[in-house]
Order: sequence, then structure tokens, then C-alpha cells
Amino acid sequence: MPTYTSDHVHLRSLDAPKAAAFYIDALGAKEVTRMDVNGRLRIILDLGGLRVFVEQVPADTHRPPAPPFVGIEHIGLGVDDLDAAAADLGARGIRFVDGPRQARPGVRVAFFDAPDQVRIELIERKL
Repeated sequence: MPTYTSDHVHLRSLDAPKAAAFYIDALGAKEVTRMDVNGRLRIILDLGGLRVFVEQVPADTHRPPAPPFVGIEHIGLGVDDLDAAAADLGARGIRFVDGPRQARPGVRVAFFDAPDQVRIELIERKL
């Protein structure tokens, strides 16, 4: 069997610079580069080792349905201290749609919405 590795998550945005700024300001992502791909701006970020493509789309692009839905539902980011992360994001004006809460023994989670209806999960594992 071939070996598979993580390459990127591709987000499509109505306002790519604004969406990229959210990931930079709120989550500490680093901008790697900006490029033109077939006439559209693509901003490439490094989010904790995960490459994230944020690409501009036309205004008439269809929006995703409200969660939950079939397909990729959220991006999960690990944190060492969920309460500290929640306090930091709360101070930045980010509201959680769920949690922080205990998901099961040794695992706590919280969810918030990023631009373009992207749901982010923070997960603290103390196993």
C-alpha cells in the first residue's frame, strides 16, 4: 500500500485576506506565501504544521449548509490547556458554539466558527 501524508486543507473564501487574517490573529498561523492560481488569490498558511490554502472565490459561490452535515465537518486543533486557549480566544471576541466541555474521560473539547462557515474544534487530551 502507498504511504499517505498530510499535505494541506483547502478553504474557499469570499474574502481570502480577511479569512487568512483570522487564522493568523486568532490561532497564530503564519503566512507562507500569496499567489495567483487561475486568476484567484490563494494565501498559504502554516497552522501548527498544517498547511492551509485560503482561496478567494466569486461572490456567487454556493455556501455550505449549517452543521452538522455529511462531509468534512470541522478542523480539529490540539491544545495543551483548553481553558487558557478559550480565555485567549474569548478575549479576541471569539464566541464558542459548544464547550469547553468534557467529551469523555481525559478529553475536553470546544468548538467555534471561523470565517466562511468553517467550524474549528479545540481538543485537549490528558490521557
